[in-house]
Amino acid sequence: MPKIRVKRTMSACLLAALAGAAGPARADVTVAMTYLRQEVKAPPVLSNLDPVPEDLGIAGAELGLSDTETTGSFLGHHYGLKVVSVAPGGDLTAAARAALAASPVLFVDAPAESVLAVADLPEAKGALIVNVGSGERRLRDADCRGNLLHTIPEDAMRAEALMQVLRARRWTRTVMIVGPRPEDAAFAATLRAAAAKFGVDILAEKAWTFDTDLRRMASKEVPLFTQDLPEHDVLLVADEADDFARYVANNTWLARPIAGSDGLRGDGWAPVLEQWGAVQLQNRFESAAKREMRPRDYAAWTALRTVGEAVTRINTADPEKLRAFILSDGFALDGFKGRPLSYRRWNGQLRQPMPVVNARALVELTPLDGYLHPQNEMDTLGLDRPESACTAFGD
Repeated sequence: MPKIRVKRTMSACLLAALAGAAGPARADVTVAMTYLRQEVKAPPVLSNLDPVPEDLGIAGAELGLSDTETTGSFLGHHYGLKVVSVAPGGDLTAAARAALAASPVLFVDAPAESVLAVADLPEAKGALIVNVGSGERRLRDADCRGNLLHTIPEDAMRAEALMQVLRARRWTRTVMIVGPRPEDAAFAATLRAAAAKFGVDILAEKAWTFDTDLRRMASKEVPLFTQDLPEHDVLLVADEADDFARYVANNTWLARPIAGSDGLRGDGWAPVLEQWGAVQLQNRFESAAKREMRPRDYAAWTALRTVGEAVTRINTADPEKLRAFILSDGFALDGFKGRPLSYRRWNGQLRQPMPVVNARALVELTPLDGYLHPQNEMDTLGLDRPESACTAFGD
C-alpha cells in the first residue's frame, strides 16, 4: 500500500478572515495537489557519510506549499498537498490514478519510465503534471508529453554548465572515469556531448572496475589506476550513485581537479548558494527540514511555487489554463538565482541559471557572459528549440 500523508492547510475560516482585507482582488479558489513518489532502493555504496534523506523532495514540496499559502491566504486561495509514496516495486500507476481522481495537479518524483507511464494515463489527459525527479533527455525530446512540465534540470543542463566553466578557464584537456552502473554510463554520454558542444576535449576514458575497499586502499590503488592517463587539465568522473568519486579526489597520479559527479559540478541547487536572497530560502528550509536543501528539494519547491504563482496571477485552479499561463511570456518565477525563471514553450523544461559549485563555494553561475542566444541566454544550457524533437507542445 502507498504511504500517504496530508499536509494540512490553514483553516477556511482563518483564510477567509485574512483574505477579507485584500479587497476586490480576492477570489475563492481551491487547489488540490498530490506529490507522488516512487521509492527506489538505493544501491550499496562504499561510504555512508551522505545518506539519502527519507523526505528528499517531499521537504521541498512542503516548504513550497508553506510559501505559497503565505500569499494565498490574503487572496482567498486554498491549497492542499497530499504526499503519496509508493514502495520499490509498487504500482505507481494505480497510485497515480487515485491521485488524479482527487487532484488534477500532480508532482511526480520517479524514474523516466514511470513518469511517462503516469503522463500517458487516460486520467492524466488535461491534468497538470510536473516531473521533479528525472533529468533524462528523452522526456524533453522525442518522448515529451504535452501535459508534462519539468522543474528538475535536464542532465545536459548540469553537464553544459560545467563545460562552460571549463572552457572559460581554458581547462580543455580532460580525461574521464566512468562508473559501472547504467546511470553512470548515461551521464558519461551526456558529458561527452556537452564537451563536444563547448570545445572541451576528452582525451581518454577508463571504466571503474574496482571491487576493493577504497576506504583503506585508495592511496595505493587510485594512483596506479590513473597513472596511464594522458596529460590533462581536469579529471571527469561519472559516478551518479555517489559511490567511488570521493576516493578518487586527491589520490590521482597527477595533481588535477576532478569534476562531473563530484568535485566541480553543475547542479540545480547547492547549499553553498548565498546570493540573490538564497540564504533566506536555505534558512527556511533548514529550519523546517533540519537538513540542507538538495537539488531534488529545490525542484519540488519550484514546482509548488510555479503552481502558486500561476494561481495568484490568473485566479483559477483549472489545470489547462494554469499550464497555458505557465508556458506563456507572462509567467516569471523568483527562484533566488538572480534571474526570473520561466518555461521553454517547446518542451516544458524550466529554464534556470545553473550554479557550478565545489563542496564549499559557488564557483560560477551559468550561463556565463559571452554565451549569447537570440531569445534567452539560459537556453544555451540544455536542449534548445532546434535540437529538440519534441512536438507535443505544438510550438
